[in-house]
Amino acid sequence: MTMPFGYVSPEQLMKDRADYARKGIARGRSVVVLAYDDGILFVGENLSRALHKISEIYDRIAFAAVGKYNEFENLRIAGVRLADLRGYSYDRRDVTGRGLANAYAQTLGTIFTQESKPYEVEIVVAEVGETAAEDQMYRLTYDGSVADEHGFVVMGGQAESITTALTERWRAGMSLTEALALAVELLGVDSPTGEPRQLTANQLEVAMLERARPRRKFRRLTGAALSELLGQEAEPGDVPATEGTHPDEREVSPPTSLAGGSHEPSGPDPAGSEPTS
Repeated sequence: MTMPFGYVSPEQLMKDRADYARKGIARGRSVVVLAYDDGILFVGENLSRALHKISEIYDRIAFAAVGKYNEFENLRIAGVRLADLRGYSYDRRDVTGRGLANAYAQTLGTIFTQESKPYEVEIVVAEVGETAAEDQMYRLTYDGSVADEHGFVVMGGQAESITTALTERWRAGMSLTEALALAVELLGVDSPTGEPRQLTANQLEVAMLERARPRRKFRRLTGAALSELLGQEAEPGDVPATEGTHPDEREVSPPTSLAGGSHEPSGPDPAGSEPTS
């Protein structure tokens, strides 16, 4: 049988889409998610104070992402709305990280197979439990694949090298200071050359799911509070430590759907990568 002109086999088409998405994700800076003794820590290099890679989804659930900002922001907003609707319709306890991860997996899988361009994103949905054994971390890739991770997850940039280092150095029961110092040290070598860099508080986006907090577990670390944990001097204009630990407000943008989104302009990304974040 003669194949039509321009025919591309399904296997080749899926491979091309996967290669395209992986290259886009790898251009961004890494985000590290790791468990510590009192919860789950999220650390990423991000020069923007307005465009977040790490956000709250619901009471005890948080979201971290790398890739195209406008694409993962659409996913975040849809997740917030799905969680709010489910919690309002049934019970707040019915909103789980596993349920949100399944919803994201279906959406990403549909986009990967049916749309002309896959999402250039990789995300983590994490839920803190009453004990460390109940903590959950789900990693979702551009094609809808979902994996239940334990201990730590690394996305974007030089993820493989950081994962290798964490495998050797991470341990259960680390304190917040120890986990933060390890994540920042490894992010400092997240570059093609592998040259170490000293990252400051103003270059980082840091948040936590704290087990001991009442109901809403999510908290950002900024300003003097973050500088103090890093053992660095606070920058001029940093808020005091007591003000830098306020709960995050779950900002919600204009209406969207799980399948929404478009490319952002080419060039350096305001979230600190090129052109992904």
